[in-house]
Amino acid sequence: MQSPREILAEIWTRAGGDAAALDAVTLSGEEPQLPSSFRVAAAAQASVAATALAAAQIWQMRSGQAQDVTVDMRHAVVECRSERYLRVDGEPPPPAWDAIAGVYKTRDNGFVRLHTNFPRHRDAVCKMLNCKAEREDVQAALMQWDGEAFETAAYAGGGVVAFMRSHDEWSATPQARALTQLPLVSIEKVGEAVPKTLPGGDRPLAGLRVLDLSRVIAGPVAGRTLAAHGADVLLISGPDLPAIPWLTIDTGRGKLTSFVELKHEQGRSVLRRLLAEADVFSQGYRPRAIAGLGFSPEEAARINPGIVYVSLSAYGNAGPWAERRGFDSLVQTATGFNHAEGQAAGVDGPKELPAQILDHATGYLMAFGAMMAKARQAREGGSWHVRVSLARTGQWLWNLGRVADGFATEDLKGETVQPFIEEIPSGFGRLRSVKHAAVLSKTPAFWARPAMPPGSHPPEWPARV
Repeated sequence: MQSPREILAEIWTRAGGDAAALDAVTLSGEEPQLPSSFRVAAAAQASVAATALAAAQIWQMRSGQAQDVTVDMRHAVVECRSERYLRVDGEPPPPAWDAIAGVYKTRDNGFVRLHTNFPRHRDAVCKMLNCKAEREDVQAALMQWDGEAFETAAYAGGGVVAFMRSHDEWSATPQARALTQLPLVSIEKVGEAVPKTLPGGDRPLAGLRVLDLSRVIAGPVAGRTLAAHGADVLLISGPDLPAIPWLTIDTGRGKLTSFVELKHEQGRSVLRRLLAEADVFSQGYRPRAIAGLGFSPEEAARINPGIVYVSLSAYGNAGPWAERRGFDSLVQTATGFNHAEGQAAGVDGPKELPAQILDHATGYLMAFGAMMAKARQAREGGSWHVRVSLARTGQWLWNLGRVADGFATEDLKGETVQPFIEEIPSGFGRLRSVKHAAVLSKTPAFWARPAMPPGSHPPEWPARV
């Protein structure tokens, strides 16, 4: 079984990083940190460390200065549950899930998980089941369905659900086989462009402009991470686009936030103007949806030769599920994690991982890929497309191996987490939130901008210093 350092080395070198740079990295802490049969803490530490090492590389390109990188395992895994520890004016988060979200039995003695936090997804499920949005009614209606058949029908009807599979059952699907052909982080050249000189500044990503078109956790974590190293991150959302408020606060640290309505040409024109002056375009739309708006990777490279375009998907960019919507909890269910955790814990039914680790780790891998592609662009030119997916991150996590005594580990208590918490102002009130887990010796990571309510800023880039 690989050590966390070996895991990091594989991520780094497969993305084109110089193996000698790994000498500057110190990884502290021991597994396990959370009750799980999977190596959640090692995945957290390695993915956070990869982003920090990429930031250090860009700093060295800009300044000629090398620096040390340190990531503590416990701090990394706490940051991968940052939404749990957020407090606003001392108040804890409200319940995270919609009333009918969660796990249900089906007619064939299987289980399905519903994700209904967004109203249109809840409405689609209730329409498919012809029932009220009440747990008892949903359960009764699902007893008329076989699990996999409902999963397929619900997706066709606009719902977002997952049928619980064992890992063996998942591995036999065409989608799982397609994933095995994809790298953990894909970085591909999609156009010609001259190299763009890195702007001046006293932080690794100072002066770099990032458009963040993402919601929930993975994509927003990527933007938050780039902001932690000094990038100007502009979160673009629509005034009517549903979001999960607590996650918006937690992942909004360090960002500017603007409303741009992409349903209308006027809004798309604004986004094209912003894109023309951006360095990174990070998005979590489905491929046909974003292309239909005029912002495919190829179109973005035409608008702005030299752009780094980052795409997040649920199930990967190849295979029959490439267009399928999904969230961390659903991918865990569909790909075998919930089944395996339930068995390891002695539970009759699904059991979730103790962190939304597919989301968080994928977010760090997005930020890592963006920085590696940007460094490559600065050296050799070109426009670049970075692709990651929750399911491919899940495959990576599974292949890290299992923790034999993982469920003998106690969950982290408040006093254990306290050293990783900071208090900062925001547009929502006083935040108690998790500090970034990577420590860089010359350019400390921090968020220079407070989290603000969506739409607080005009859709404009700040001036470069």
